[in-house]
Amino acid sequence: MGILSEQALAALPSTEFDRWWHSQGEAVEPANQRRGGESGVSRLQHWDSNRPLLYCKRQNGHLYRSLRHPLGRPTILRELQAYRALARLGIRTPNIVYCAARKQSGQWQALLVTEALPGFVSLEQWYEEAHAAKLNQAMLQRLAVTLARLHLGGWQHGCCYAKHLFVKVRSDGDVDIALLDLEKSRRHWRIASASRRDLGQLQRHGGSMPEADMLYLRQAYQRALNDPWGGLQS
Repeated sequence: MGILSEQALAALPSTEFDRWWHSQGEAVEPANQRRGGESGVSRLQHWDSNRPLLYCKRQNGHLYRSLRHPLGRPTILRELQAYRALARLGIRTPNIVYCAARKQSGQWQALLVTEALPGFVSLEQWYEEAHAAKLNQAMLQRLAVTLARLHLGGWQHGCCYAKHLFVKVRSDGDVDIALLDLEKSRRHWRIASASRRDLGQLQRHGGSMPEADMLYLRQAYQRALNDPWGGLQS
């Protein structure tokens, strides 16, 4: 490898934020233009091939506003808060590799880098294949308990779509659930309201989820509200 010129060295990213910001990867989907800015996710290969793939969410001026932050704050920072809160509730989410925000020339930039979830598939993908009835019911029960624990813990997912709920069949035949894309998550102490909104979203954005499964999930969810911990012991 040749020696880099002074100009080339000066052009290299100088901070960890810069290195992630300029990292090259495959776009997972077209960047969203909303909230007065842009948000996109790319898939990155970890330098260690034995480690999971990485997902890098980059945002330019993508803000939310609240009484506490009337001038706007990057939605990634709200998502980070949700990840930490769900971890305290014992709910599986992706491992965070890096998260930070900064203002550049008066514009907010924010980054969230997470590890892929090995062995997990989205609920959307789950319904693209056939599964034994017993296994499918186990998945719905686990999902119901996860959502019950989320709501009893004072949180609402906010974007409860099948593509953001992930499922993994374990070697013992049981099922794990993980929640993703939490940038719209927020505190919500009214359980009935959080339930109505999240389950209503899943009803509308459940992909190929049969109506009978949605009914089973709702019934399991009501039972789980009385026992949000027992159903997830492993």
